[in-house]
Amino acid sequence: MTELDRNNIPQHVAIIMDGNGRWAKQQGKMRVFGHKNGVAAVREAVSYARKIGVKYLTLYAFSSENWNRPEQEVSALMNLFMQALDFEVKKLHKNDIRLKILGDISRFSAGLQEKIKKAEKLTENNTALTLNIAANYGGRWDIVQAAQQLAEQVLAQQLNVADINEALFQQHLVTKDEPEVDLLIRTSGEQRISNFLLWQTAYAELYFSDVLWPDFNEAEFHQAILSYQQRHRRFGGTE
Repeated sequence: MTELDRNNIPQHVAIIMDGNGRWAKQQGKMRVFGHKNGVAAVREAVSYARKIGVKYLTLYAFSSENWNRPEQEVSALMNLFMQALDFEVKKLHKNDIRLKILGDISRFSAGLQEKIKKAEKLTENNTALTLNIAANYGGRWDIVQAAQQLAEQVLAQQLNVADINEALFQQHLVTKDEPEVDLLIRTSGEQRISNFLLWQTAYAELYFSDVLWPDFNEAEFHQAILSYQQRHRRFGGTE
């Protein structure tokens, strides 16, 4: 594989993990089979991100719109989430990886909420990589909940409207204290951002891969990083 420029590694990579259902269909299996095999791709992506020095990796696991999927599939996804927290968190901790769940977890079962809190607590001081799992997350929801927090502070006379700026607003998003996304990857050939990190991806480089998520491996991730390194980021300016 072509060598990476180690001085130009994106700090924050976000991935829309798309294609599990189609991958399962190609195997003649139920969609759940694709989700289960997608876990292996998550492991490989996390391992590669840590190896090359990415500091923040955000994975879109379950959107706020995914509740509209068939009940059987949603139930299977919740069970898979529980199992992953049981089996993967100790490995993350051993590898100095911090786990954070981004989203409105109040809709999850009490048992799942408890596992999330324990996993976040166990890994909160790890520094090699922050792994954000976006679960029951939507970009519009994130912006609205930030606006609500600021509105409450204004009503309580703790904040003046004139003091609200982009930096302050960012501190009320679920990714507060994290850098904006440098590279957004979507698998499966679809080319849209699907309500994911709308604020945080304002100047992200976009990379669309035709590979279905369970087949997204280290080599595919490497190609995405190489593509990122060949671009010139202007942030609205000129050459």
